[in-house]
Amino acid sequence: MSLLPLVLATRNPGKARELAAPLAARGFAVQLPPPAMPDVEETGGSFEENALLKARAAAAFTGLPALADDSGLEVDALGGEPGVRSARYADDAPDARPDDARAVRDARNNRKLLAALADPALPRTARFRCCMALVRPDGTKADVVAHGVWEGSIATEPRGDGGFGYDPLFLDPASGRTAAELALEEKKARSHRGQALARLLDALDREPPAESGGV
Repeated sequence: MSLLPLVLATRNPGKARELAAPLAARGFAVQLPPPAMPDVEETGGSFEENALLKARAAAAFTGLPALADDSGLEVDALGGEPGVRSARYADDAPDARPDDARAVRDARNNRKLLAALADPALPRTARFRCCMALVRPDGTKADVVAHGVWEGSIATEPRGDGGFGYDPLFLDPASGRTAAELALEEKKARSHRGQALARLLDALDREPPAESGGV
């Protein structure tokens, strides 16, 4: 059986690593956006709006089905921040530059988060939230949207060398380890992104088969 082409609408290598293998195992020939594709400005007010923005842009540019996610961290003591601005949380720092490497931005975001929770009286409960969207370029099928939530708390200092983003600070209550201390397969089994992907694939399984044999 031939694999079905699918554009994974992300330039984040960490997300690509988490999603590529399970999608390939389900029969998708995963590819990343071509270098010529413009970056999509995340102007949505919710994770779902941003996921659909990115998936629709990738599907329109490539002419292929496209999968995108938008994810972020919600901290209760901060009123749900950084939320949809998770990746850009500390972009207002004096030393922030538009061309900073992702690891530099991640470290700056984590420092800002720890500073915001410096008061020991503040609760540290938090969650990762993900929305995943699949868009077909021909419009013959409705967009597929799925959500996932990973409840946890914020550690007092970074721990672990794996993952990306806020993973070194996010404590998984089931294991007592941060997301950055979990092996990749463990993380995928627990995470908000893993949950959203499983629900999206389940939704696809329930769709009537396409006449062309596509997604």
